[in-house]
Amino acid sequence: MLTGIGLGSNLGDRLAGLQAARTQILALPGVTGPARSAPIFESDPIDCEPGTPAFYNTVIEVNYEGHAVTLLDALRAIEVSMGRPSKHPRNVSRPIDLDILYAGNLSLRNEEIAIPHPRLHLRRFVLAPLAELRPDLVLSGQMTSVAELLAKLDGENSIRRVLDDW
Repeated sequence: MLTGIGLGSNLGDRLAGLQAARTQILALPGVTGPARSAPIFESDPIDCEPGTPAFYNTVIEVNYEGHAVTLLDALRAIEVSMGRPSKHPRNVSRPIDLDILYAGNLSLRNEEIAIPHPRLHLRRFVLAPLAELRPDLVLSGQMTSVAELLAKLDGENSIRRVLDDW
């Protein structure tokens, strides 16, 4: 199933963190190629602690055969291995943040997981890289494409394209 994973980092060597996370994701059981990576964008933090450094954000798309919760558990394990505590407050600085954005046409909501990601359609830092990969994608629960959702966003922080080939 075609699965989109959001990657973010604002601590340490952000580029190296995104690269290491991508490498680990591609090595997970059930993940097969070809994988596609969007450009990296830099964004100002939203609702984070004062003095929070800017984030690097991107999206990768992989084929994944398995249960979404299994993938989520594997992504959480990668976060922990890269220095993010398993229990952490929301919206704090982190060396890596990994989120399942979508998994095919799957719509899933429970206490463990929400697919598509519940705030994806509101976040320029997710929609901008995703629109580079899949501008015509209409997510489960939405009526408009990713590109149209991005065009409608108002007043959110600015983002800057940093790197196309990483």
